[in-house]
Amino acid sequence: MFTERTSVGLDVHARSVAAAAIDGVTGELVQARLTPAHDHIRSWIQQLPGPVAVTYEAGPTGFGLCRALTSAGVRCEVAAPSKLQRPAGDRVKTDAKDAIHLARLLRLDEITPVAVPTIGQETARDLVRAREDCRGDLMRARHRLSKFLLRHGIVYCGGAAWTGKHDAWLQRQHFDAAVSRLTFDSCYDCVLTTSSRRDRLDAAITAMAADSEFTAVTRRLGCLRGVATLTGFALAVEIGDWTRFNGNTIGSFVGLVPSEHSSGASRAQGSITKAGNSHARRLLVEAAWHHRTRYLPGKTIRDRWALATPAARARGDAGNRRLHARWVRFSERNKKATIADVAIARELAGWCWSLAIMPD
Repeated sequence: MFTERTSVGLDVHARSVAAAAIDGVTGELVQARLTPAHDHIRSWIQQLPGPVAVTYEAGPTGFGLCRALTSAGVRCEVAAPSKLQRPAGDRVKTDAKDAIHLARLLRLDEITPVAVPTIGQETARDLVRAREDCRGDLMRARHRLSKFLLRHGIVYCGGAAWTGKHDAWLQRQHFDAAVSRLTFDSCYDCVLTTSSRRDRLDAAITAMAADSEFTAVTRRLGCLRGVATLTGFALAVEIGDWTRFNGNTIGSFVGLVPSEHSSGASRAQGSITKAGNSHARRLLVEAAWHHRTRYLPGKTIRDRWALATPAARARGDAGNRRLHARWVRFSERNKKATIADVAIARELAGWCWSLAIMPD
C-alpha cells in the first residue's frame, strides 16, 4: 500500500533522467531533467516533501540506482516494463510523460516490481550469461567453419563432429589457394579461441558453484536428470529468490505456459508465451530431453546425489521417475516430441522449485 507523501517517477536513460514528482497533499507536480549520477538524483529527491517513494523501469542501466536510493532510506521500486498499464488511445510518448505516468502508477499501487538481486547474485548472473554468450559464439564459429568446408566439397564422415578425432581431421586439410588457406585458418582459429574461452568460463562457474551462496541450491537441483553443475548453477542465479513462486507460477515466469485468448464461451490456447527469463527456459527445455530415455540411476547422478541431503535425493529420484513416466505417456499417445518436451520442461521447473526451497 502506498503510504508516502510524494511519489516520484524516473525515466532513466544512459545519459539523461526525466523526473516527475507528485505531492499527495497539495497535488503539485514537479518535473526536472537530471543527470544519471546517483548523487544528483538523490539530492533532488531529498529536496521533495517526505516521505518519498520512487520507481523506474527495469532496463539496461541495471539496479545501481535502486541500491543507492535504498541505502539513503528512500523506498524504490523497479517496475517490470511489460506489466505497466498504458491507455490504449495514448499515441504520444515522451520521457517527461513516461515519468509522470510512472509517478501516478506508483501512487495507485499499480506497479509490478521486479526482484532486485544482490551484488553477489548479479555478479554470478553476469558470469553465467557470459558463458551463455560464449556458447552462442562457439556455435556460430563452428557453423562458419563447417559451411566453408562444405562449399569446397569437404565433408567429415568419421563420426561425431567436434571431437579429438574431428580436430585431427581439420588439421590435415589442405588448400591450394593461399587465400582459401588464410580463410580456413581464420575460421579454425576462431573455433579454438572461443572453445578455450568457454572452458575458462566453465572452470570459473564450477569453482563458484562449489563455494558460494548458491552451492546448496545447485547441489539440490543436481538431483534431477539433465541438471548438472553448470545448468543447476545457472538456474539458481537466474531465478534468485525461489520463494517468490510456487509450483504453478514458476512455469509462467520462464514462459513455458500456453498463451490463451478466451472470451465468453470460447477458449483458445496457443503456443507457449516465451515470456520471462529466456536463459532459464532454454536450460529447462534442454534438461527435459534427458528424461526421455529409460531411468536407471548411474554413477554420474549418484555422484551428484552424494553431495545433497537425503531428503533432496529422495525428492530428486521421485521427480526423475515422474518425468520419465510422463515421457512414456506422451509417446504412447504419439505426441510430437518437441511439444512433449516443452510440457516436461514446464513440470521440471516445478520440481526444481520444490528442491530449491527445501531447507539445507
